[in-house]
Amino acid sequence: MRKPNVAVPLAALLLLSAAVGPASAEEPFGIGLEGFAYPYPVHMFVIPASGERLNMAYMDVPPAGAANGHTALLLHGRNFPGSYWQATIKALTADGYRVVAPDQIGFGKSSKPLFDLHFDMLARNSADLLDALRIKKVDVVAHSMGGMLATRFARSYFERVERMVLAAPIGLEDYRRYVPPVPNGKLIAQDETVTPASYRQWMMQAYEVALPPTALDPYVEARTRIGGSADYPRWLTAFANSYQMIWREPVADEIPLLTQPVLFVIGENDHVAPGRNFAPEALRAEMGHNVRLAKELAAKMPTARVEVFEGVGHLIHLEAAQRFNEVVLNFLNEDRP
Repeated sequence: MRKPNVAVPLAALLLLSAAVGPASAEEPFGIGLEGFAYPYPVHMFVIPASGERLNMAYMDVPPAGAANGHTALLLHGRNFPGSYWQATIKALTADGYRVVAPDQIGFGKSSKPLFDLHFDMLARNSADLLDALRIKKVDVVAHSMGGMLATRFARSYFERVERMVLAAPIGLEDYRRYVPPVPNGKLIAQDETVTPASYRQWMMQAYEVALPPTALDPYVEARTRIGGSADYPRWLTAFANSYQMIWREPVADEIPLLTQPVLFVIGENDHVAPGRNFAPEALRAEMGHNVRLAKELAAKMPTARVEVFEGVGHLIHLEAAQRFNEVVLNFLNEDRP
């Protein structure tokens, strides 16, 4: 099928089994992750009527065998490129799904604008991409911040969403109850000092990852090797703006309004709560009880349930890939002819 508004695939020569960069560890990546490999060809969708040219990167992966007639839309988290869906894409396409995995504007290989980001905007961009690809309905699989976007997408375009998997979602509580406003300058000052060692240590601790540290190498590279780019200040601003979006636009009160079948998949060790380090010391322990929060929200919803993975942290689809993929496919295929 001819792709609309598509540039030459960025990863045509870089289809490696994992998302790793070139051999030289000294050469920086561009802030559009130029030089960083994705597991499938990457295309560009030009966002219509955006005021400036914005390119939305996406992978559009066909079924590996017989098509089952369904499409899965994968929505990434804040701190990871879309390449981290590789094992999930492989499992879904092997089961007959077409998979569309975009990098949202401000993330991954997509454009990094300097203006404020909004979940409504990202949801609209995703809908526009699906329109351009002539996809009417999708099953949504979303991780971390992607769960917040999935909620807004399903609320705004409810007729397009059949089923939803919220994998280790954030946004299960309103972080404004605990975290005061944080100026962008403070966020940028914190992020511009990141090193490979400090970033790996932060991920292992904040995400309580049940993986060897070396398993995070591709994502450490993706985050830290952009630091040598001349456009790094622009990336830092866009990244700070993504934090402001999470803080400014809570979805916890919207989640119970979802009418589609919803599966929460959460690691028992997942206590991620964005902004905790900016909250008053006395309030930090009250944040990030994500298993309990998911169960409380699911109890308010017509067709929702929660599956908890023991001994697993925030990167659930990487830490327990086989079980995660089996659970997702069982849920998506449930009661379908």
